[in-house]
Amino acid sequence: MLAEDSFAVDFSCTTCGKIINALTCPSHCPQCQTAAPDHGFPTAEAVTIAEQNDRFRAGLTKGNASDLRGQVVVTSAVNAMGRDFVTAALMAVAGDSSFTPDNDPYGDHGFGTVTVLSLKLFWKIDLYDEELVYGSPAPANPAVTRRILTIMFPSDY
Repeated sequence: MLAEDSFAVDFSCTTCGKIINALTCPSHCPQCQTAAPDHGFPTAEAVTIAEQNDRFRAGLTKGNASDLRGQVVVTSAVNAMGRDFVTAALMAVAGDSSFTPDNDPYGDHGFGTVTVLSLKLFWKIDLYDEELVYGSPAPANPAVTRRILTIMFPSDY
């Protein structure tokens, strides 16, 4: 028989970073007493994935690619806007940091919206296995995870 705490999850305090192992999202941090946000504390795994997703996106604008393996895809409608538009979209996605509980409920920075030349775009990062066939067996582990970043118009979604 499994112990009840074998189903516990690690949550991360958004203020002090303390890892809280619990069966359900705690209402406050036992270390700093910060109340959980309305959407709850993110899991420690979500915090790790968010850091990796941010690093992957930041690599779009640097001279060297991110150390995280993945691909960037733009929809045909975005591509039809031309090279300068696609470049501006990549720059906007790379610099996006407008995450809120409404647009990032899991805290993994896997989806966002940006505006380029007054046009709204969505971007989304999916985490696949090494063969890009199934979801990653361990999304926070870069050794077995491949990222696909898709940039699209809302009508493409």
